[in-house]
Amino acid sequence: MSLDQLLYIDGELVPSVSGKSYQSLNPATGQPIATVPWAEAQDCELAIDAARRAFDRGNWRDADPGDRAKMLEKLAAGLKERAEDIALSETRDAGALIGKAHTDVALAASQLRQFARMAAAFNTEPEPIEGMQKPGRSFAYRVRQPIGVAAGIIPWNFPLNMAIWKIGQALATGNTLVLKCAPETPLTALKLGEIAREAGLPAGVLNIITGDVEVGETLVRSPKVDKLSFTGSTEIGQRVMSEAAATMKRVTLECGGKSANIVLDDADREMAIDGALYATFFHSGQVCESGTRLMLSKAKHDDFVEALVERARGLKVGDPMDPETNIGPIISEKQRDRIRKYIEIGKFEGATLALGGDEPKIEGLEGGWFVNPAIFTNVNNDMRIAREEIFGPVLSVLAYEDQAEAIRLANDSDYGLAAGVWSADEDAAMDIASRLDAGWVWINEWHILSPLAPFGGFKRSGIGREFGEEGLNAYTEVKTIYRDDIGNRAGKPWYDVVVPARPLAD
Repeated sequence: MSLDQLLYIDGELVPSVSGKSYQSLNPATGQPIATVPWAEAQDCELAIDAARRAFDRGNWRDADPGDRAKMLEKLAAGLKERAEDIALSETRDAGALIGKAHTDVALAASQLRQFARMAAAFNTEPEPIEGMQKPGRSFAYRVRQPIGVAAGIIPWNFPLNMAIWKIGQALATGNTLVLKCAPETPLTALKLGEIAREAGLPAGVLNIITGDVEVGETLVRSPKVDKLSFTGSTEIGQRVMSEAAATMKRVTLECGGKSANIVLDDADREMAIDGALYATFFHSGQVCESGTRLMLSKAKHDDFVEALVERARGLKVGDPMDPETNIGPIISEKQRDRIRKYIEIGKFEGATLALGGDEPKIEGLEGGWFVNPAIFTNVNNDMRIAREEIFGPVLSVLAYEDQAEAIRLANDSDYGLAAGVWSADEDAAMDIASRLDAGWVWINEWHILSPLAPFGGFKRSGIGREFGEEGLNAYTEVKTIYRDDIGNRAGKPWYDVVVPARPLAD
């Protein structure tokens, strides 16, 4: 069976060692679209060894930051050149709406360019530590250096952009990387291997493989891997953290969310309605920071919900290749069934299904996996649909008495990835935002992220941050260098505590 894509290991495009392969499926049709290698532990070990050799050689680690930046720029240019092909792959493989897919490719190239600027500005020189610079006594410096071999494990919902996050931050700081893409969505990540090879990235600096649990566990357990960055569910993140403890890996975890979206009574009603729908139903609700808990005041609740449901009725569920489609497919049959199960749980718990939740019949896409957007009302914060991450187009609406109760409800969650506030009063919105237990809070907006600003979660939503100075620093170790400026034994009386001063014999 011929392969449509290959693994990228040690600068070469290769099949799996075993020769095993599998077919990636189009979630809109349920049909195969590509045959790719199925990586196993032995493939993973080859990738790890390649990354280890590349780091230990020092060519990338010790390169001038400006040279690393130029290479990231070349990767961005290669991505831009293949934009149409990659956007189409993202739609067919991940179910992304075609317009979103084009935007994602442009965003990925832009993010790589931003990481290139960060790489150029990354300080590899010793930085004097304030208060410890004492001429005639001592000097102390802080030095950041790359950790070594990094591993990135990415989910299926944003395969291209998540790959760029891991690649950009690891390579900008002088590390080498093994990237494991999700088995459901391998195509765009593997295409990045082709782009890296064409750009002339040194062998072993970046390695991209497929695989499932076996490969993930190999990365997590390997003593040759120094840093692991994982994006995925909280349950798997907990396992990753536990397994990584054996080798004391540096770990960054970006996990699940159940984000609260608070609408104040003075908010622009039209903007808040559309914003609430966008926050929840973007990419079929398959987004970790989706605003799946909408909080409305009891005074405005009924009017807002009526308009929200009416607006949601007009959303078109269907072919992601159709520019008129608003909501595309669910990634897999398993995930579709999981979403439908939660909808039944919500009804069983006593919530009111005000809209949707059934499976649409779409001509020509009978084999695809779709769910009509669901809106639940009469939800209390103890229900499973309000507490557990569903990862699909399901919105729970909760009512609050006053702002204090809204904040309490928002923070009464195991998660703390994101949140949002809608208000015409900037000061009130900022005050609420400061009180929310979430790593990212939007005011009158949603789903806006930037490589310049740290992103990550409180509580069970993760450990550490992606992006910003914090994200880059997570790929480095900090070293203190203390340099004596006394220069003679007589000037160090503290040595006398252990070795009394005495003349040395001739």
